Amino acid sequence: MQFARRAILTLVAAAALIAGRGPSAAAAPELSVVATTGMIADAAREVGGDLVEVRALMGPGVDPHAYRQTRSDIVAASRADLVLWHGLYLEAQLEDFLLDLAARRPVVAVAEGLPRDVLIAHDDYADAKDPHVWMDPALWQQVVRRLRDALIEVHPEGEATFRANAERYIAELRELEGYAANVLASVPPDNRVLLTSHDAFNYFGAAYGFEVIGIQGISTESEAGLKRIAELVDLLVARDIGAVFVETSVSDRNIRALIEGAAAAGHAVEIGGELYSDAMGEPGTYEGTYIGMIDHNATTIARALGGTAPARGMADRLN
Repeated sequence: MQFARRAILTLVAAAALIAGRGPSAAAAPELSVVATTGMIADAAREVGGDLVEVRALMGPGVDPHAYRQTRSDIVAASRADLVLWHGLYLEAQLEDFLLDLAARRPVVAVAEGLPRDVLIAHDDYADAKDPHVWMDPALWQQVVRRLRDALIEVHPEGEATFRANAERYIAELRELEGYAANVLASVPPDNRVLLTSHDAFNYFGAAYGFEVIGIQGISTESEAGLKRIAELVDLLVARDIGAVFVETSVSDRNIRALIEGAAAAGHAVEIGGELYSDAMGEPGTYEGTYIGMIDHNATTIARALGGTAPARGMADRLN
């Protein structure tokens, strides 16, 4: 562990020297921002506009709970004007690197400033909180404001732009919040059970009145055993649950085992759709934005569980 920590510090220091030999910040037309997750990167682009160039470390289908930094990540973060990460122990394998880097560069955990009373307790760690706050657009608006303030702090000349862009984006998030509430309210109360690969949807459930059941815990590092699968098969049968959901960033192995177990018990269960949990869709697509991600999830869940929602979602842009 000590060797790994020293190696990280050595790479950070080397990258800082490389950065010092590069073009001056004054010559660069944009603010260089590195974000850990796609959701944070998308918000940084929306708020930063033309003043920022944003690189996301984690792409589509990447699990942030297990992600470890690469050499190119270390160099990019060490040369950035600002590094944005989520916090709340989401990027568990990156924490040592990011905390070390914070002694040298502006590094901000954008979700750490949320009021503790709005956070849900973590299943696996007594003193930690569930990090998946982006599943509630109302909470994500608070994160966007924290991100805005971080941009202003490192680039005060852009304050007017950052504030204007943030207000526009937050207005769009409020529209998304209203759409999700409307279509999910159309799901019959008895059908409001959301069973997915891991507990990424607790904030979603709290916001929209759904019971959320994850096969794995909040972290995908926890494994679901045979006993857990058997218990959930019994639950599917007893409560006549007919649809479960896979996630783009988590293996569907356990979901398939549930469906097979239910079938063996004489109960048919289908996959209601694929949801975005810890990562967004492909870059350049609507689902590759935060708004598109949540639009997709709300629309897919509502339609699969007996509610009413337009096939192409809030903005008529879903694939």
